[in-house]
This record gives sequence, structure tokens and C-alpha cells, in this order.
Amino acid sequence: MSKPAKTWIALFRGINVGGNNPLPMKALALLIEELGGTQVKTYIQSGNVIFQAAGSNAAWSARIENAVSRQFGFAPRVLLLSRNELEKAATANPFPQAIAEPRTLHLAFLAERPTRPDIAGLNAIKRGAEAFVLDGKVFYLHAPAGIGQSTLAARYEKLLGVPATARNWNTVVKVLELAAQQGL
Repeated sequence: MSKPAKTWIALFRGINVGGNNPLPMKALALLIEELGGTQVKTYIQSGNVIFQAAGSNAAWSARIENAVSRQFGFAPRVLLLSRNELEKAATANPFPQAIAEPRTLHLAFLAERPTRPDIAGLNAIKRGAEAFVLDGKVFYLHAPAGIGQSTLAARYEKLLGVPATARNWNTVVKVLELAAQQGL
């Protein structure tokens, strides 16, 4: 008896940025279909893929990373979340006031729960009205002056001690909408 298909959200790190690690979304969708994913949908070039497949988070992350490496010559980090995990992260947003300016709110999805995050270091480098909350495997960053001006945005991953990939609020909402539209 096979396991039922589950809705996955694959968040790619470091693709199609500044001409580095080019990965066309059509080719990526086809690759995931070839791996056995169904109802594959991509959103913007930064690498957000919604699909259905049976299997585990770790197994699918590794399969996708290995397939991209073989086909495109580089191995991006792929963080896989269930639709439920992404919904919970959105619902738990500690900065509801930032929704009015969604580009100021970023959710960094962590590969694992940090065991020794440097919270004092994070607090020491935040500027002005910047604020953050670490909630399990999600790091919420509100940067009212803009993410490009944020020292936290540039250094949170090192201070948390775990790999991460971030998405702004607009992207989180849109990916969830696409999953719902597809009935995933």
C-alpha cells in the first residue's frame, strides 16, 4: 500500500540571483514531474514550487537537489515545507502591522531548529525599528526601512547557526493562494 500524496512547497535558495545559478522555472517544473511530482506549479523566478507527491520531506529535498545538480551543474539548497507548515508560519506572523507593507516582512524558513541561536548578537545588530521573532524553524524579520538596509537580513543566518531561505510576505501569501487554487 503506497502512501498518499502530500502537498509540498519547495523553496530554493540562491537560484536566478544576479545571473548566478540559472534555473528556468519551466525546466524545474518538468524536472519535478520527471521525479514523480504531480500538479506542479511554480511562482516567480526565485524558486518556489508547489507540487504533490508521496514520500518524506528529507527524501524529496535530496531527490530535487541531486537532480538539479545532475541536470544543471549546481546544487541549490532546497527547503521543503508541507502546505500545513507554511500556513502555520503565516498564521503565526508576529507582525500583523507589517502586512500593510508586505515587502518589509520576511519569513526565513530554517533547515532545522537552531540549538544555540545568538539572540544577543541579533539584538545588537538590529537597527531602528527593525524587529525579529524566532519561532521554532521560522525567523520573522520586520525591516520597516527596507530589507536592503537591514543588517539583520544580511547576518541572521550566521547568528542562528542553521541554513535558511527567506521569502517576503507577498510571496508567502501568493504561494498559499496557488496551492489553494489547485486544491492542493
